[in-house]
Amino acid sequence: MPFTYILFSSQLDKFYIGSTGSTLDSRLLKHLTDHSGFTAKTKDWKIVYSEEYESIEEAAKRERQIKKWKSRKMIEQLVAGA
Repeated sequence: MPFTYILFSSQLDKFYIGSTGSTLDSRLLKHLTDHSGFTAKTKDWKIVYSEEYESIEEAAKRERQIKKWKSRKMIEQLVAGA
């Protein structure tokens, strides 16, 4: 099933929001191994939140919605409510 997920890095003190059509474990493994981009900066990413969807389109739509918030406080509230 597709997912929207939020990762957190203690080292960077940053969140990363993404979506995937694969399992969360396999997607996290990609972020932690042979990967370029923002999450390649450190290898301490942890999944702190996820939502499951029926389609990748729905998961990607939710990812965009969360990113549009541009608010760490709102993301922290979402994660805390999980």
